[in-house]
This record gives sequence, C-alpha cells and structure tokens, in this order.
Amino acid sequence: MGKRRRVVERKGRGQLVVGAVAAVAVVGGTLAAYSAYGGASGDRTAATADHKAVKKGPLSASEVRRAATAFLSAWQGGKDGRAAAATDAPEAAKAALTGYHKDAHLTDLALTRGKRSGATVPFGVKATVSYKGKAKPLAYRSKLTVVRRTEDGEPVVGWRPSVLHPALEDGDRLVAGPAGTPPIKAVDRSGGELTTEKYPSLGTVLDGLREKYGRTAGGKAGIELRIVRKAAKGSGKKTGGAAEDKTPDKTLVTLTEGTPGTVRTTLDAALQAEAERQVLTKAKSSVVLLRASTGEILAVANQSHGFNVALQGSLAPGSTMKIISSTLLFEKGLASAEKPHPCPKYSSYGGWKFQNDDKFSIQGGTFKASFARSCNTAFISQAKKLDDDDLTGVAQQVYGLGRNNWAIGVPSLDGSVPVQSGAQMAASLIGQGGVRMNPLNMASVVATAKTGVFHQPYLVAPSVDHRTLAKADRAMSASVQAQLKEVLRYTAAAGTAAEAMAGLGPDDGAKTGSAEVDNQDKPNGWFTAWKGDLAGAGVVLAGGHGGDTAGPIVAALLRAGS
Repeated sequence: MGKRRRVVERKGRGQLVVGAVAAVAVVGGTLAAYSAYGGASGDRTAATADHKAVKKGPLSASEVRRAATAFLSAWQGGKDGRAAAATDAPEAAKAALTGYHKDAHLTDLALTRGKRSGATVPFGVKATVSYKGKAKPLAYRSKLTVVRRTEDGEPVVGWRPSVLHPALEDGDRLVAGPAGTPPIKAVDRSGGELTTEKYPSLGTVLDGLREKYGRTAGGKAGIELRIVRKAAKGSGKKTGGAAEDKTPDKTLVTLTEGTPGTVRTTLDAALQAEAERQVLTKAKSSVVLLRASTGEILAVANQSHGFNVALQGSLAPGSTMKIISSTLLFEKGLASAEKPHPCPKYSSYGGWKFQNDDKFSIQGGTFKASFARSCNTAFISQAKKLDDDDLTGVAQQVYGLGRNNWAIGVPSLDGSVPVQSGAQMAASLIGQGGVRMNPLNMASVVATAKTGVFHQPYLVAPSVDHRTLAKADRAMSASVQAQLKEVLRYTAAAGTAAEAMAGLGPDDGAKTGSAEVDNQDKPNGWFTAWKGDLAGAGVVLAGGHGGDTAGPIVAALLRAGS
C-alpha cells in the first residue's frame, strides 16, 4: 500500500520466599518486609509531599525489589491494608485483596518471588481453598510491575487485578462456593465427549457452552473456586442473549463435582483433532472449518489457548476482504471476471497513495488475473465510483456481517465493516481501514461465495434452545456468484493460493491475505477457501504471507474432510 499506511509453589503463613535475603529481616522465625516501607508509608509521604521533590527516572533494581517485597510480604501476612498501600491504587487493591480471603476463602498463602526482569517481578502462589469442610490446594504463577507513584515518585506496585491471579480482569471476582452454573458434558456431533485434555483449544468454547447451557442441560452444580466475570456493558445480543455475550466464568478449583448435563455440538471429532494438530505447526495460528451449506461449525482451534481468536478475534482481514469487495464491484458493473481491468503499480484516493505488494502491475490483464495476484490497485482504482456505505451494505445484506446478531451458541464476534470515507473507505476495500474480522467470519464469507446464500454459523443447533439464527437480507445474484466462484477457483489453481491448494481441485476456491498491523514487523497472514461442502479460514498473527502460513493449515483441514 502506498506510503506504507498501517491500519490498524508451601510454607507456613508469614513465610515469604523472596530469594534475596538483603530485602527482608528475620523476625521470630518469619520474614518481615522493610520496616521503612509499609502501610504507613502512604501517610508519611502525604505529610512530606510538599517538602520533597518527586522522584523521577528509571527504577533501580533495589527499588523494584523493595516495592515487590513490601507488597508480597503484607499480602502473604494477611495485612491487606498494608499491601494495598504498597500499590498505586490502594482502594481498588484493598477491595480485591480482602475478597481474596473472604470471598475466595483462600488461606495458608505462600508466595515465592522469582527473578526480576526490569520492573517486572514474577512470583509463585500456593494457597488452600476451603469451603464448608471441603479443601483443596491452589497453585499458580503471576507477576507484578513496579511503577513510580504519581504523587512522590516512590516505587509501588502498579495495581491491576491480574496481580492476584493472571486470569482476573477489571470487574472480575474470585469466589468459592456453589457454582453459579452446573457443569456440562459437551459432546461432538456423534456423541463423543469433548475435553480439553484431548482438544486443548476447546477450553474457552467449553466455558462458553457451560455459561449458556449449564442451567438448562439437566446438570447439578458443584462447589468451586471460580472467576466470576463482569457482565459486558449493554450485554445481550438481539438473538443470542446475555449469557452468550458475557465472557464465561472460569473454574479454577473444583471442591466437589457437580452432575453434568449434556450439550451436543456440531463439532466433528476427527476434524477437530486435525485442527488441533495443524495450529501447533504455526505460532499464533487460529482456524475454523464449516459446512458451507448449513453453517455448522465442524472444527475450531487456536495455537494459543488464552483468547479465542478464531471466534472472537477482531482483526483486519487483509486481501481476503476482496471477496466481499469483488461482490460489490460485480453488482455495480465496475468489474467482470473475464474483462480487462486496471492493475497499475500505484493508485491514489483520499490523499493516500496505495501500491501492490512488491509494486507489481499487470498490463492488459483481466479482473480475474488481478484478483488471483491480489492486486490492491484494481480495487482502489474503483473507489471514486463508490458511495461510502456501499461496502457496508453488501457486507451486511449479502454476507450477514456486522449486525451483532449471530447466535452460534458461544461468544463470538460477527465482524465489522463500518461506513468510512476517503482513504479509509478505499483501504477497507482491501481489508484494511476499519474492517475487522476473525476466521469464523471469513469461513462464513467463503461459504457464502460458494453457495450464494448466507448461512449463519453455529456450534449448537438452534433446536436445542429454540433460538433464531441470523439471516441476510438477500442472496447474491446467479451472475455475481458465478463470477465470484470463477475468480476464487482461478486463485486456487493459478494464483497466490495455488501452492497451498495443490491437489484439492476441481471444486475448490481460495483467497489469500496479508494484513498490516502497527508496530508489527510482519503482517498477519490470512487464508480462506472452500472444497466441496467444506469452507475454512485461518489466520497466523505476525506470520507474513497468508498463502505460506495460514494456507497450509486451512488446506490440510479441507483435505482431511474430503
């Protein structure tokens, strides 16, 4: 693109194992933090703030160790007020630290400080969660970062909920007691049980299924230590309900097992296993596979198990967006698969100068050739003939995107194609600007191109809870669909997707994509394709070209399912 525009683990209570003896003093067989730094320091600083220069500059190693030790010693000793005062947000920290003991029922706390890295100090946590005669150990690792307090520049712990537990976010609570939602037994389309031991990527999916279906699947709640998530602002999709919009609660320790209810999904065990294998081949990769004619989700996997990029990611899709943009150009008569179409080295619009990868151009070529080589300027050159809301209209009306009304059975993002103007509108045509998608969305896009009609993806059949699936306003015309399938097939056979799709024809089609991201050396690599009645899409964050990174992952799933 022109101007390279970028869019965007047990000790007795009171024994803190800190590793650095100089940081503590031995008092009665226990470790005590610096007497000169503790709960009263906040008052002392306030009393002298007017007579004392604010400390500035980088934190020294001793300042970091001192602040970390003060906080960890006080927390381990049950001195919540003192621990909170050793942070930059005493009120929020005090509430969270108090809840750690009272709501989460955690005792016998032992903290082990790790090796400092700059201002960040990792530490291990071991504790016991006890509730009405039931007790189990809890162990995990967390970290804190030391910052300078605004008022006086003193080193304190930069407060955030994740200091207490890495999975805590703002508004979340640690709670021990009867589970708010009974457990579930999720099964695949053939009745086989789905577990994270066998399918590691499904952790967030299983959490989401429990959140939505636990109360209605016939199970009985057990006793757990769990993270209770804060409800999202304005939660509740028009058709999906609040339980689908809210981030699922997370179980940390099960004290007594509940009785699970069964929830059947559309997942295919063999394809899910293949998806799990494939995402291990590329760091930061995610993939989704659908049945094109129905929208049933057959597999979903992420190499990283913390956040479900495959279903909830919000990323610029790069040139895979050209499937939707081509639909627009075909409908408006601004392009035809077999007719000549400009693909200059550069094309400007809205004050931006756009270019093709490696600044190539195609002389006297067809639109099909431009699409297959992923020519950016073939699309930018048409921006002046479009209204600002044209792309948004096609994305919503034909592809069912961007209306926040998908109800797939677990939390998902439905894509976003906002109305933009000027250079941002032009950039959206090639999957940059404000356009945001994830592999689920792009698998649905290529499925719609294959079938001509949008079928909302789903992981749980709507008959289970009588929910209504989203529909698009209209199908694409037969002429537009024919041209779209033609350019996608040509790309799979002779374009940028040819290497990944080799041997999968003839009933196939594909599109590659590379999306630039600010402060990222390599673009995100995208790939979406169909084979027969299967449609898939994948992304490799900071992977580079989609054909080389996400392409082999998606193609392997298409082969496995064929």
